[in-house]
Amino acid sequence: MTKHTIEIMDTTLRDGEQTSGVSFGMQEKLGMAHFLLEELGVDRLEIASARVSEGEYNTVKRISDWASKHGHINRIEVLGFVDGSASLNWIQNAGCKVINLLTKGSHKHVTEQLCKTPEEHIRDIREVVNLAQEMGISVNIYLEDWSNGMIHSPEYVYQLIDSLRDLPVKRYMLPDTLGILNPFQTSAFCRDMLTRYPDIHFDFHAHNDYDLAVANVFAAVEAGVHGVHTTVNGLGERAGNAPLTSVLAVIHDQLKKRTNAREDKMYQISKLVETYSGIRIPNNKPITGDNVFTQCAGVHADGDSKNNLYYNDLLPERFGRVREYALGKMSGKANIRKNLEALGINIDEKSMEEVTNRIIELGDKKQLVTQEDLPYIISDVLKHEVKEQRIKIVNYSLSLANGLRPVATVKIEINGETYEQTAAGDGQYNAFSKVLWKIYTKLNKPKPELLDYMVTIPPGGRTDALVQTTITWRFNGKMFKTHGLDADQTEAAIKATIKMLNMIEEDV
Repeated sequence: MTKHTIEIMDTTLRDGEQTSGVSFGMQEKLGMAHFLLEELGVDRLEIASARVSEGEYNTVKRISDWASKHGHINRIEVLGFVDGSASLNWIQNAGCKVINLLTKGSHKHVTEQLCKTPEEHIRDIREVVNLAQEMGISVNIYLEDWSNGMIHSPEYVYQLIDSLRDLPVKRYMLPDTLGILNPFQTSAFCRDMLTRYPDIHFDFHAHNDYDLAVANVFAAVEAGVHGVHTTVNGLGERAGNAPLTSVLAVIHDQLKKRTNAREDKMYQISKLVETYSGIRIPNNKPITGDNVFTQCAGVHADGDSKNNLYYNDLLPERFGRVREYALGKMSGKANIRKNLEALGINIDEKSMEEVTNRIIELGDKKQLVTQEDLPYIISDVLKHEVKEQRIKIVNYSLSLANGLRPVATVKIEINGETYEQTAAGDGQYNAFSKVLWKIYTKLNKPKPELLDYMVTIPPGGRTDALVQTTITWRFNGKMFKTHGLDADQTEAAIKATIKMLNMIEEDV
């Protein structure tokens, strides 16, 4: 590791799992450990807390077995406690070789939580560190509540480190446990530690209670700390920890320092953790959100065509993503032309004006227009078929009665032939879908897989507000979305489904 390389310790599997409602399974933890160490390339991985449960022990043992076989065992770390040999035995039996020893970094924690004097706590820490050395376990030390310690009892923090400096401790880790610091405090406190103890390796561990975790990481790295702690998607207790993706981008671009992590793998691990955790990534989340590489305003798309006037250093290609141009009421011709270029479609200026006006009209009605919708809009506006409507709903009837299953009767036209069926389902849309698939089964036509179904009502919407239904499908190995807009949720879903049927008809 060079002088300007910042060490990344990811704690998604330990601190990230303390997110309310999140619990990772053994195979999920093993898969994330593999990806974070071998694909993305973080330097270290904190995978668990000692003595939590039998299930956690089995998971740690499984990960340590894999890490040993692949040369990563010294990069796997477990949080342990000042409890004599108890945590050390647990960690050793699980096959791990590094303990992140949780000590008290503020006078208040020592005297009020442990009910001990600083001298008693220091004696207990020394005992654990010496035992660890005898057992061949490497030690890093967390100074829990260090931020409060520096604010209210800095003399205790100095006493603690001064009393432990002769021990074989590899790293001292400085947590803002309650997320109370601002960047000015972080910078001052980290500089103080580095000035007093220039030969010690310091990590900084941020929490995001004031939405300052990334800013505090910036301040800590700028002050000279050697390593920082992250979680994927910012998972963690309360408001979470510093998100891995934003931290890496800030270190690389703003501070011009290096890490060993690969940016092009960040989006993949973010989506993987989103799936395993059940915590969705906000659309406006930097680097990984669905919208962050999407230009909405037409003037921005126009600028992108003129020497990339609206680009910054966060190019989507760095992170395995692509730039998109949204279509809606803010769209101009430049936005639309960018999307048409991606589809390989060319239309004249007069036609472009008409298509632009229609997209703006749809945007005013809250309709989300996608690139896949453009051929339909062009066909409708210009009165010629860019994409043939080979499948049409002739009519349908949906019934809902208390105590009875919903029933749908559908008449559909496929390539000029009409078919009619009736089916019951668990809901009105489910009944409608069952009718379609009965017809498709009889015709031996392939069916898509429904992956996600999302209903959106505009903020502040009334009972008569328009409803947008977005359905994600998979067909022939390709994933795509269709949208429908209506005052009724089921009818919006039906419109989205008919769009999908026409799209896949082209692929059959």
